[in-house]
Amino acid sequence: MKLKSLVALMAIATSVAFVTPAFAAEPASSVSKTAAALTLDDGAGAYKSGQYPNLFVERLHKTPEETRARIEQAFQKFFHGDGQEERVYFETGANENGPLAYITDWANNDARSEGMSYGMMIAVQLGKKREFDAIWNWSKTYMLNTDPANPSRGYFAWSMNTDGTPRSTSAAPDGEMYYAMALYFAANRWGNGKGIYNYQQEADTILRGMRHHGVLTGTTPFRVHANDPIPVEPETGWPSPNNRTEQAKAAKEGKPWPPFKRSNKPRQVSVGPMVDEEHAMVRFVPETNLPGTDPSYHLPAFYELWARWAPKEERAFWARAAAASRDLFHKAAHPETGLSPDRTDYDGTPSMGWDGKPSIYAYDSWRTISNMAVDYSWFRKDPRQTQLSDRYQKFLFKQGLSTFADKYTLDGKPASDRHSVGMLAAAAAGGLAATPGEISDAFLQEFWNTPMPVGEQRYFDGMLYIFNMMHLSGEFRVIEPRKTLK
Repeated sequence: MKLKSLVALMAIATSVAFVTPAFAAEPASSVSKTAAALTLDDGAGAYKSGQYPNLFVERLHKTPEETRARIEQAFQKFFHGDGQEERVYFETGANENGPLAYITDWANNDARSEGMSYGMMIAVQLGKKREFDAIWNWSKTYMLNTDPANPSRGYFAWSMNTDGTPRSTSAAPDGEMYYAMALYFAANRWGNGKGIYNYQQEADTILRGMRHHGVLTGTTPFRVHANDPIPVEPETGWPSPNNRTEQAKAAKEGKPWPPFKRSNKPRQVSVGPMVDEEHAMVRFVPETNLPGTDPSYHLPAFYELWARWAPKEERAFWARAAAASRDLFHKAAHPETGLSPDRTDYDGTPSMGWDGKPSIYAYDSWRTISNMAVDYSWFRKDPRQTQLSDRYQKFLFKQGLSTFADKYTLDGKPASDRHSVGMLAAAAAGGLAATPGEISDAFLQEFWNTPMPVGEQRYFDGMLYIFNMMHLSGEFRVIEPRKTLK
C-alpha cells in the first residue's frame, strides 16, 4: 500500500465490539465437507514440472552465473549497501527474540507492512535467515495490533514510524498476504522454531484472521498496544516526492493542498475480514465502509499454494479465490491498453475516488501484470493471461520503453511525467506469460540494462526490481514442504 492509500485510510472510519473475539474458525462440519470435496488441478507450469524459466538465459543469452550474480548484487545493495543511497534494510538492536530490523520507504521515512513482508520474501527466497527473522521480529514487536480496544487487533498496522510508533494502525491486505506466504516458505526451507519462529503456525494464524476476523467497532484514536501513548494522526500526507510534486502542482493551479485534509476528531470505525466471502476476493482494506478490491493485491499463484498448505478449513476458499482473481484480471483490464486501475468493484469496474473520479492506472497497478505473469509461469491454467500480457506490453512499447509514464488513464493518456524502474521491472515480468518475440525481448533487454534504483525513490522501485529480476531469472520459486503439511 502506497501513499495514495494513506489518503484513503485517513478518510476511513473504523469500529469494535470489545467482547467479540478477533476471529473464529469455521464449524467442524463445514470443514469436513469442504475438505472432502476439494480437488486441485496442478496446471501445466513450473509448480508441476519443477522447471522455472530463466528468460535472460533463454532469450538474451546471458548465463545462469550472470543472473545469479545480478540478484546477489541487488540484495547486497538493497540490504547492506550505503545507508544514504542504496539500502532500505536497517537493523535496530535486539530483544528476547533476537535481532530487530525494518525495511523503510526512504522517501516517506516509514516502515510498511507491504515492504516488511516483501523484505521477508526476498530473504527466504535467497536463503537469508538472519534478515528474515529480524524483519519478522520487528513486525511482531511493533506492527501487530494487540490492544483490545483497537478494531484492527490481530492485523498488522500498515504504516509505522521507524522508531516503532504508529502512523496508522489500519491494516493493508497486501502485507498480510506476503507475510503468510513468506512464512510458509520459511517453514519449508528452514523448519519451524519456537515462539514467533514457528513459521507455519504464524502463517496459519494470519490466514485464519484474514477470513474470520469479527466485525469490530471502536472510536479513534487507536493504539497498537494497550500501554502505548495515544497516537496523533497526521493531518496531511508525509512530504514524499510524490506529495511534493502534487503540492507544487496544486499551488500552481491555485487549488488547496492537501485535497482531502481530514479531521482528528474522534470517529467510529468498523473493521472486519480482509476478504469478501461472496466474491472470494481480497478487499482493498478491512474497514467495512470501504468495499471493493485492488487488482494488484490479487495473488492467484499464492492462493493455489494455500489451497494445498493452509489449515484444511481454509483451503477451499483459496482455491475459489485463485479462479476469481484470474477472472478479475481480465474484467479490470482495459480492452485496448491492458491497463488496470488501482481500485475496482468486485466486477472489475473502476472504483470512484474521493475526488469523484474513477480510479486510474497508478502505483499499485504496476504489480498487476507481474502477479498475473507469475501465476501463468507457476500454474499455467489461464491462456487468456498471454493475450492480456501481450496487450499490456504492446501498449507500453509504443509509449517508449525508456520514457513511458508511471501513471495513465485506463484508455492510455499519461497522468504523470515520471518514468519508474519498478513499473518497468513489473512490465518486463509480463514476459513470463507474453508471446515470445520482439516486444517481450525488448522489455527484457531494457530491464537488464537498467541499474537498480538508488536515492530517494529506491524503496518501491527497488522492491519490484529485485522481485522481478528473480522472477525472470527463475530464482523466485515455490519452496516445497519438507513433508506434507497437516
